[in-house]
Amino acid sequence: MLNKPGLTIVGALIGSSGAILTHIMCVAMNRQIGSVLLGGYGTSSTVVGGESEAAMPEGEATFTDIDQTVETLKSAGSVIIVPGYGLAVANGQYAIAAITKELRTQGVNVRFGIHPVAGRMPGQLNVLLAEAGVPYDVVLEMEEINDDFDSTDVTLVVGANDTVNSAAEDDPTSIIAGMPVLRVWNSKQVIVMKRSMGAGYAGAENPVFFKDNTDMLLGDAKKTLDAINAKLVD
Repeated sequence: MLNKPGLTIVGALIGSSGAILTHIMCVAMNRQIGSVLLGGYGTSSTVVGGESEAAMPEGEATFTDIDQTVETLKSAGSVIIVPGYGLAVANGQYAIAAITKELRTQGVNVRFGIHPVAGRMPGQLNVLLAEAGVPYDVVLEMEEINDDFDSTDVTLVVGANDTVNSAAEDDPTSIIAGMPVLRVWNSKQVIVMKRSMGAGYAGAENPVFFKDNTDMLLGDAKKTLDAINAKLVD
């Protein structure tokens, strides 16, 4: 293998690109690359000395259904859609693209907020949305859209968890404390689509799910999105 320059060059390119992606993800998560490579997420779920555990969310989750979600989206003037790993796993990009097209036809300003580490790797959600035909100019990065949640009527979170977790900013004892996140909770209404109420990859509970302006819509992302799109076009 070492005597074949082609293999050596390709291997070097793959290795360097992997290192670059790892660096991008570490920056996006505000974590040291050493702790990530060694298997630790980078922080402890307790404060220094182990005297206090991460704060548990307060309040009770409220749930919604497809009909109410459709009415909420149709009556909104502005909507931000935040896709995550769950959308990629469910292959729901075509359904979300159809919903976006229909809402924009009805006069709703629809945009997307993409976290740097949403999906399996940086840029995956951008590629999936482009593949499904979502206009490039409505797909915005976290830094471009984070300040716009305050003036947004509805935020639809699809299969995202840690990347929209308010504990990263509000709870210094959280395992994801300090990680940059999309501030979806600042919008007037939040609808979170998830398969279940379980915690995300980091294992941190998400207080956003229990806030007064959040409704949970549980179920498979693709099936739920398909049902929403069918109701929108009726």
